[in-house]
Amino acid sequence: MKNTISLLLILSLIMVSCGKEDETTDPEGIYKQRMREFVMNISQYSKTLKPDFNVIPQNGLELISDNGNESGQPHIAYLNAIDANGQEDLFFGYNADDQITPYQDNTYLRTFLDMSKKAGNVILVIDYCFTPEKVLTSYNQNTNAGYISFAANKRELNTIPTFPTPIPMENANVITKMSEVKNFLYLLNLSSYNSKIDFINAVTATNYDLLVTDLFFNDGSSFTTDEINQLRNKANGGKRLVISYMSIGEAEDYRYYWKSTWSTLPPEWLAAENPNWKGNYKVKYWNREWQNIIYGNDTSYTKRIIDAGFDGVYLDIIDAFEFFEE
Repeated sequence: MKNTISLLLILSLIMVSCGKEDETTDPEGIYKQRMREFVMNISQYSKTLKPDFNVIPQNGLELISDNGNESGQPHIAYLNAIDANGQEDLFFGYNADDQITPYQDNTYLRTFLDMSKKAGNVILVIDYCFTPEKVLTSYNQNTNAGYISFAANKRELNTIPTFPTPIPMENANVITKMSEVKNFLYLLNLSSYNSKIDFINAVTATNYDLLVTDLFFNDGSSFTTDEINQLRNKANGGKRLVISYMSIGEAEDYRYYWKSTWSTLPPEWLAAENPNWKGNYKVKYWNREWQNIIYGNDTSYTKRIIDAGFDGVYLDIIDAFEFFEE
């Protein structure tokens, strides 16, 4: 009897210690797997409500591989849950804007992107460059690789580039799904627009097939279904997809869900502030309380995006696992 009790005590201590280890180390890529599961759950929830809803994670490409590195096999469940991969700085901008991304970094990223592309996903690349010849090089290199790209002339993503004209692969098609997209516009910071009407007019004067933007305008109001329907209109009579940005690896203190008390009494899942982006805080993204903010209920961020009429969600800070792996 005594030996049985001792054995049970030892087993319970091992289980407790393993639980604590999960918070401080990364046994067998647990932080990557937690993010995979988070993305897959967002996808399952949103596609149950709206089957043609697009789920697009940005960066964090290691999740594509089952072991998190180049030697791994495609993680089928994850790849089936998403419709595209977004990647910044593939050919330009990795170390500095308007600078060529080092060959070894480009090659590393393309290994994962090609794995996702082979699985049937669309690849959306954002290169940060503004010199005309580099902009053209970016578009050409991405086209040759089979990727859809946007050359952003500012890291803040607050302008619609005037070069090149016309935009690459411009068309008057009615775009109804990701596989039909030939080009896209990433316009996230709307501070240069005085009103929603100004923003809508600027977008509808373009012929991009896809727009990635924010659910909310500068005044904190969300875009309505009618306004999103207007944003779908291309200048040449075609239609585009409209996708909403949503950060799931960081909490932002300017979002509707932020509570003023968190500055002094942060919830257990709120971690360090991002030193490069003031007001953005790392989160323990596997925490149920944080996930409830993001998806799974009628007041969640994802549900707000769906209710507004967006065609999908663009998930940012997917690479938050790197913060906890350190």
